[in-house]
Amino acid sequence: MTGVGTEDDIPPGERKTVTDFCYLLDKSKQLFNGLRDLPQYGHKQWQSYFGRTFDVYTKLWKFQQQHRQVLDNRYGLKRWQIGEVASKIGQLYYHYYLRTSETSYLNEAFSFYSAIRQRSYYYQVNKEDRPELVVKKLRYYARYIVVCLLLNKMDLVKVLVKELSEEIEDYTQRFNTEDQLEWNLVLQEVAAFVEADPVMVLNDDNAVVIMSNRLQEGIVPQLEQGMVVGQLTLADALIIGNCNNQVKFSELTIDMFRMLQALEREPVNLAAQMTKPGTLEPSEKPAKRENPHKYLLYKPTFSQLYTFLSASFKELPASSVLLVYLSATGVFPTGRSDYEGTYHGPYDFGGVLTNTNRDVVNGEAVQKRNQALKEMHCLHPGDLFPFTRKPLFIIVDSSNSTAYKNFSNLFGQPVVCLLSPTVYPKSMQDQTQRGSLFTLFLYSPLMAFLSVCGLSSLRQSLWEKAQDLLRKAFRDIGQALVRCRSIDQAFLQFYGDEFLRLLIIRFMFCSATLRLHKLFRESRSFPESYPQLPKQDTVESSLLQKHVLELAAMLDVQDLFYDSTLDTY
Repeated sequence: MTGVGTEDDIPPGERKTVTDFCYLLDKSKQLFNGLRDLPQYGHKQWQSYFGRTFDVYTKLWKFQQQHRQVLDNRYGLKRWQIGEVASKIGQLYYHYYLRTSETSYLNEAFSFYSAIRQRSYYYQVNKEDRPELVVKKLRYYARYIVVCLLLNKMDLVKVLVKELSEEIEDYTQRFNTEDQLEWNLVLQEVAAFVEADPVMVLNDDNAVVIMSNRLQEGIVPQLEQGMVVGQLTLADALIIGNCNNQVKFSELTIDMFRMLQALEREPVNLAAQMTKPGTLEPSEKPAKRENPHKYLLYKPTFSQLYTFLSASFKELPASSVLLVYLSATGVFPTGRSDYEGTYHGPYDFGGVLTNTNRDVVNGEAVQKRNQALKEMHCLHPGDLFPFTRKPLFIIVDSSNSTAYKNFSNLFGQPVVCLLSPTVYPKSMQDQTQRGSLFTLFLYSPLMAFLSVCGLSSLRQSLWEKAQDLLRKAFRDIGQALVRCRSIDQAFLQFYGDEFLRLLIIRFMFCSATLRLHKLFRESRSFPESYPQLPKQDTVESSLLQKHVLELAAMLDVQDLFYDSTLDTY
């Protein structure tokens, strides 16, 4: 005990308070440290452990609130220690969000992180000559920034980055540490992340308005009477990021960040949920699972990727869909089979990059000697074939996305692959570091449209008018898709799910836009799909082209597009 008086001076009741607090504190640390040993995949194994950890932290938080004076006097409780407990609770909520995809837990994490800053729990840390305490404070800032990014609180992110920058400067000057470069890199990464959106929406005062791109009421075209579509539900998603040189922060590339939001609903009463910390009662099972469960995999190895895929596949409920999103550098075939007229199988076209581990160096040496061998650190189309035993929806954003055109439906279950362009016009290639155009269309079609038209800002009133026009266009696209007689049934099987419906419609809008745009002339610059869409009835239909041209006219950029009523192209 670090209290002021000797142990004999302490009344028994107060001594018990200190003992109980120490027990709860030790127990909470033990349980928290055990979280990292839990398997990251699988839905069941972790829930009871998380529940126990939450229970102990709930008791600890309430206990220190009720007995603060005794703990101050007899234990010497410091404010940074309270901050440390609050920070751990924030981390718990954040990890609960990652494992459940329930955005309400992000709000809870925000509420605790916010309280730490408002109540200056870490303020005294800078006066103590202990660098490890300052590092705790810096890590708290980095975690708080991640939560704010995910809640689209960009104004607050900018304030926090400024404060973090000052804290890092103070820390490196005082302690002359070796991790200065590391922390400066954190600052650079988050600054680039905040600046990644290519378009600003401005209000009448010229202030930037932050637009949320999570699923909201009124965005998804409703199913109409007479539409015959499947009853499948998107239950699980793997979001994989392995692009070289793409903006990232905290193991989230900008493409991953955008796609994860495209697969979440907007939290309903965000403002109402910003309650003061103190109530810590997370329900283990939310009443209604609004969002598909997601795994976020940053630069996974092949074995990691396959392990998570297998776990998702195994636990996929009946009448459910597994989505695999691949944002990764393309890997092209090295062998000569392309030129020899031999049979082309699902391992002959390359695929997308998986991360390498040093323990496979010998295998790589063999591979270099024998050009007939396939690339080992690559997810080939054939690698996904076993998982087509259940409904599978694949999105590939890569310079070799077309490898996945060579897909096969072996088991009669619905399979769809949405594939990015593999080549972009020269004027747009320098944008790739700030995220892919294809993923941007799937995340925010209007922002992507403005970006290909070279517009970097737009008035909020015009943005809202354009969004209204897009809503009408999307309704028409949906109707045309369902009525199309020649479309592959897989698209209709997936159309019943709101998330997948919106992704298919946005994909078609992206495809129609790029086909009409004068800069996109190569066929490799257009998205493709497996199975192929009947172009005349979908992405090249006069109805869809009319909507693209109407939007271009509204934004005064019609000169950038071929008018199909005037030009033959």
